[in-house]
Amino acid sequence: LGWHLTCCLPSLLSLLQGFDPPHQSDTRTVYIANRFPQHGHYVPQRFADNRIISSKYTVWNFVPKNLFEQFRRIANFYFLIIFLVQLMIDTPTSPVTSGLPLFFVITVTAIKQGYEDWLRHKADNEVNGAPVFVVRSGSLVQTRSKNIRVGDIVRVAKDETFPVDLVLLSSDRAEGTCHITTTSLDGETNLKTHYSVPETLVSQSVSRLEALHAVVECQQPDADLYRFVGRITVTQQEEEIVRPIGPENLLLRGARLKNTKEIFGVAVYTGMESKMALNYKCKSQKRSAVEKSMNTFLLIYLGILLFEAILSTILKYAWQAEKKWDEPFYNQKTEQERNSSQILKFISDFLAFLVLYNFIIPISLYVTVEMQKFLGSFFIGWDLDLYHEESDQMAQVNTSDLNEELGQVEYVFTDKTGTLTENEMLFRECSINGIKYQEINGKLVHEGMTDDSPDGSYFSHVCLSFALRLSATSQSREELLFLKAVSLCHTVQISYEQPGDGPGNPFPNANGFSSQMEYYASSPDEKALLSCFAVQPICTVVESDVNPIIPLSHRYKLLHVLEFDATRRRMSVILQTPSGGKVLFTKGAESAVLPFTKSGEIDKTRVHVDEFALKGLRTLVVACRHFNVEEYEEVDRQLHEARAALQQREERLAEVFSFIEKDLELLGATGVEDKLQEKVQETIESLRLAGIKVWVLTGDKHETAVSVSLSCGHFHRTMNILELVQQKSDNECAEQLRQLARRIREDHVIQHGLVVDGASLSLALRGHEKLFMEVCKNCSAVLCCRMAPLQKAKVVRLLKTSPEKPITLAIGDGANDVSMIQEAHVGIGIMGKEGRQAVRNSDYAIARFRFLSKLLLVHGHFYYIRVATLVQYFFYKNVCFITPQFLYQFFCLFSQQTLYDSVYLTLYNICFTSLPILVYSLFEQQVHPHMLQSKPVLYRDISKNSLLSFKTFLYWTLLGFCHAFVFFFGSYILMGEDTSLMGNGQMFGNWTFGTLVFTVMVITVTLKLALETHFWTWMNHFVTWGSIAFYFIFSLFYGGIIWPFLHTQDMYFVFVQLLSSGSAWFAIIIILIACLFPDIIKKVIYRHLQPTSTQKSQFETNYQGIGCVDSMCCYSEGENGCARLGRMVAQVMGRYNPAYANRSWSDSDPFYSNDRSILTLAPMEAAHC
Repeated sequence: LGWHLTCCLPSLLSLLQGFDPPHQSDTRTVYIANRFPQHGHYVPQRFADNRIISSKYTVWNFVPKNLFEQFRRIANFYFLIIFLVQLMIDTPTSPVTSGLPLFFVITVTAIKQGYEDWLRHKADNEVNGAPVFVVRSGSLVQTRSKNIRVGDIVRVAKDETFPVDLVLLSSDRAEGTCHITTTSLDGETNLKTHYSVPETLVSQSVSRLEALHAVVECQQPDADLYRFVGRITVTQQEEEIVRPIGPENLLLRGARLKNTKEIFGVAVYTGMESKMALNYKCKSQKRSAVEKSMNTFLLIYLGILLFEAILSTILKYAWQAEKKWDEPFYNQKTEQERNSSQILKFISDFLAFLVLYNFIIPISLYVTVEMQKFLGSFFIGWDLDLYHEESDQMAQVNTSDLNEELGQVEYVFTDKTGTLTENEMLFRECSINGIKYQEINGKLVHEGMTDDSPDGSYFSHVCLSFALRLSATSQSREELLFLKAVSLCHTVQISYEQPGDGPGNPFPNANGFSSQMEYYASSPDEKALLSCFAVQPICTVVESDVNPIIPLSHRYKLLHVLEFDATRRRMSVILQTPSGGKVLFTKGAESAVLPFTKSGEIDKTRVHVDEFALKGLRTLVVACRHFNVEEYEEVDRQLHEARAALQQREERLAEVFSFIEKDLELLGATGVEDKLQEKVQETIESLRLAGIKVWVLTGDKHETAVSVSLSCGHFHRTMNILELVQQKSDNECAEQLRQLARRIREDHVIQHGLVVDGASLSLALRGHEKLFMEVCKNCSAVLCCRMAPLQKAKVVRLLKTSPEKPITLAIGDGANDVSMIQEAHVGIGIMGKEGRQAVRNSDYAIARFRFLSKLLLVHGHFYYIRVATLVQYFFYKNVCFITPQFLYQFFCLFSQQTLYDSVYLTLYNICFTSLPILVYSLFEQQVHPHMLQSKPVLYRDISKNSLLSFKTFLYWTLLGFCHAFVFFFGSYILMGEDTSLMGNGQMFGNWTFGTLVFTVMVITVTLKLALETHFWTWMNHFVTWGSIAFYFIFSLFYGGIIWPFLHTQDMYFVFVQLLSSGSAWFAIIIILIACLFPDIIKKVIYRHLQPTSTQKSQFETNYQGIGCVDSMCCYSEGENGCARLGRMVAQVMGRYNPAYANRSWSDSDPFYSNDRSILTLAPMEAAHC
């Protein structure tokens, strides 16, 4: 009691002061049923209410907060500035030209974000409004979940989820236990047992709970799901009884009650302070390489814009240096204009030119890219090849911002267990007292014998059961101890189900066996061992002496569980034997158990463990220790004190565990096989052919990891395997790294594989990162074993931040993989058996490792090509759009006269040219998906961001400038000299000239995209030809009617007059040919002189000459309409083959469905030509 008061002194002092602000102290005090002290000085602590808030906005802050976030984006802020400039000064274009596109982009984005937040509000309201039952004023009251307060006693019934974090007070079971599942928290499907303290377990009714006087003191809210430190003080007959409470007493919000009728618990953490809410993690924002390139290109175009604006302003004043141009007779200056400041006039003119040319920055690029990523991400979920039928799981996309990054991966970091393997454990071998046994057809057989050996040197499950029951002399003491240890040292929950049997009868059959025993294990290893040694009805653990069904001679009472942790890497149980003795059974990794053993066949077992590991088996070593009465009393006392500690409980428990788990007697070891997943070897080989290096990062021991790497094809048998293991010092590690680097240089022809263990990796990363990276990069495959979770993340970060800045991908299935998944550029979670933490924290989730091949080689390839072309095309069409405006200033004395009508300025990016590129970016396929999977080398064509290199960017930009020059000067040459082109002698004006340039431009940029399209669907046809048709129809209506709401209508009848001129149509056709024909010739020549692997794959099957240059002009019988051009070009290049030149398509020819491509040389469907 004195120790208790000492620990409570800080809280008592705060109570005497009358106020204890929440989170100021390290602990919180919860009065059960909110029965606060009656003295007048106490002021209750303030705790969070039980509302869950995952939404970002409210009705009141949505508009200002959303606008603030959107204008943090540079492009949006830039257009806002341009819009404000147009409002403040006299500019050549209406503010509507900048304001309307900006309003459109802001509105679309706001609607999307508002809808997503509305869904979050809806989900929050559903959770917060759920009905719950609480004990208040001596009765059970129904209320809403959001109304629960800290200290309330809450009732939860079977199959309901816990609405808050509760400390268990009682259940309908006499022993005060309950079973729960935490699937929604960590994905573990096993049943977990939670306990109430003895003083509260009898409070199973509302009246008894009302009479309960107790106080819970615990730590402040913590995000760790598996850590809880506290104590409960129960007052009974004016005596205070203190009991420690830990994670086994805490029921977490989101978990579900199972196999228990009802429980009562006191709320300790509510709302956003519950552990589930604290685990809502905002993942760090990942940016793709394409997005970074896009921002770089935007800055370059901003530089072009500033250059054009400054040049135009300077040339304007240079032109106006002559008197006749400064103040012509038709435009006399006012006195105020003559006396105004030259600097202000210069700034005003500069801003006016900035406004005039501002459309070179494509504001709609952002919203189009967002729409493309959002809509394109659905294709991954819809892909039936990524659907796993056995588990009924389809691929899922958690973020669509990284779709194109899937096509740029250079390094894959993968976990082993559950990712490369099935995480389905099968018992295969064991070593008992230095003798090896194998599992054959469900029987344990001495090594070297078969299951039908006549000498009786094997025992089956049934024989084993009777051996334990009858204490047969055919098994030695060590064998029996080993079998008991494996059967009893676990945390598996066993569910007994028998139709028609009562719930209290776990062993209904006469022979003592239940017809159905279901094992719920958090570890697949434990389930495999217990399933094999299925002796639970014969030799079982009980927690009380009240079960008469189990014979006393086979009843072991559980006294303590020493839980597994990653530091000790072992777990133990302390049991009371049927004779009353106390025994400790321990199992764990060989490096965590063997050093603490003092007897048994240690050397033989170590050899057997290494042999198991070489076969790829997962190994566990089993040992025991017997306690006399004095030893157990000391162990029990130390455990109780450590578990009752509020401060440094984990450290004190670790010390006690070390004190207990020593002087062990070695019993044996087990070998469990973890089967490889289907097609793992083929997937790794495909990734290697695609130029992707695969690193395996695992916590398994060295021998097991190497064996699995060899079996899955990560390491080849012919590969020279180098090792960096068991390094003890920095100097030793550095010397070994230098030797490895020297061997790689000397044997540069041979492929090398590198094996690193966790301890050596720590030394290598401490001061030899550069040397370590040099060795790793020269190895074809790297295996890191004995890795801690943070070490995995460090390795990923090391590669990610290296000078080459490679794109990394991490894939795993367990909570220990979360750190590397979040660290890598792209994180992929496997929907495996180790929970859902990896899936929840990943960018993408798939059911099996083999799906990674299609995700990268097909979806990644498509997404990257689509987005890269989208970005380049946007810049190209805006250069085409604004450059004629710049050239026009040379012909209008830089008077800032606009070439296009303001409506055309506004709708160019929104309506006339937006849909074709959006549909292209959703459906484009340069190569058939089967070809991409069968030829992984095609992935190399798009690696290292090749389609967004500066060379490609320069090509598209120069092409835009060239086409813009052709638009402007072509129109000027064909129509500028003779403006009296109408039949009645009426002359064309500047609006007609600008409309001609705009018409040619809309058609050209649309057809340019058509030339880039390889995969034609009905949607491509609809939006391509529909956009051109819409432009003509809109222009006819816009210029053909006098609109009363327009202040001026400069375009009235202009478009109609333009189309009525034969010369105008001739000019449009000539300019189109002048722009696109050189592009076609260039493409055809390049495809034959310097074809890429992708282009070769398009025409390698059954079609090796010049293909269909333009599939839109095929004859009805399937003959190529451009065959003459193809034959002529082929003859010039010396590649003419008559066998292919006159070839026609037939229905039996292979084709790619819907691949009616322009400029693709792939086979096509004749009926669609």
